[in-house]
Amino acid sequence: MTVYLVGAGPGDPGLLTLRGAELLRSADVVLYDRLVTSDVLALVRSDALCIDVGKRPGTDTPGADRRQHEIGRLLVEHGRTSAVVVRLKGGDPFVFGRGGEEVEILEAAGIPWQIVPGVTSALGVAGAAGIPVTHRGLASSVTIVTGHTLDRGGTPGPGHEPNWAALAKTGGTLVILMGMASRAAIAAALVDAGRDADTPVAVIEHGTTPAQRMVRTTLTGLPDVDLGPPAVIVVGPVVALAPRAPEAPRG
Repeated sequence: MTVYLVGAGPGDPGLLTLRGAELLRSADVVLYDRLVTSDVLALVRSDALCIDVGKRPGTDTPGADRRQHEIGRLLVEHGRTSAVVVRLKGGDPFVFGRGGEEVEILEAAGIPWQIVPGVTSALGVAGAAGIPVTHRGLASSVTIVTGHTLDRGGTPGPGHEPNWAALAKTGGTLVILMGMASRAAIAAALVDAGRDADTPVAVIEHGTTPAQRMVRTTLTGLPDVDLGPPAVIVVGPVVALAPRAPEAPRG
């Protein structure tokens, strides 16, 4: 009996790893997140137990923590009674997916586990939109950061607040996940810390799926972008390299 933490990738089922697809076809139980697409779930056996454990946007932190506790309980319960349990997460389990916390729960319960990495949306979505997050002469580094710790008013949320002043000075490419609700505060923090207000920005909604939409703007214009989650925000000169009309993802 083993629990597999599987990265589902950024949305396009073609970006799921071969190992991930193999495990979905053999799983007895699948616990899946909100961002896992129906095309990926279609790979699961018809007789398997599928449990939606996704947390919805806007969930308050205590509620989210209670939900995470319930996910841990389900992982232990099914990990003890089923041969193959898949914990299916959008992107990669260890990139802002709370995969490390779930591994700690499984370890404490003595349940065998394995990680099956996935294509993180931080890189996959930008790449599919034609944005190279590194590029000689423009960006020699890329930093992935969560915007979820700022609320809509710019107040630091619970946990460790990203050091926006340091990020503004680092240069390179900045990729922000879960940042749409706090995009105005993020833009202001970066500009206040010295990042040029005209720095190119791309916001990519539903990346790698047929519903993908991308808006180009600058840090000044970021607060006015009218796209919703899930979205990836890319900040840096490399944004200008993306084609004006990238080929639409295949459905």
